[in-house]
Amino acid sequence: METETIAVLNTTRNTVLGEQIKVAGTSLRRLVGLLGKPGLEPGTGLLIIPSQAIHTVAMRFAIDVVFLDRNWRVIHLRPAMPPFRMTGLHWKARSVLELPAGVIAQTSTVVGDQLSFTE
Repeated sequence: METETIAVLNTTRNTVLGEQIKVAGTSLRRLVGLLGKPGLEPGTGLLIIPSQAIHTVAMRFAIDVVFLDRNWRVIHLRPAMPPFRMTGLHWKARSVLELPAGVIAQTSTVVGDQLSFTE
């Protein structure tokens, strides 16, 4: 089965966080996540739905992590999260966006920004 791919836009800042973001909306896709990947190419990432926390155990690269509420508003950021770490649990989060390290800074994304998605 093909994984859905979307573009993620920060409508508050008028920036693009990624054009080829895969959606992990099944239990298996959420479980596998980015494990086994050598890294994330620019413009790629993973949107995990639902999720309130993530880990980078067994990953080989740092990622930017964006926690989103049910209205797709940014509620927490974890820039350049290194391998073998865990985030805290964010009760108000509905989903987590995993991006290449540096995207949060490059797009000036901050808590409170509104994100939108296109196919």
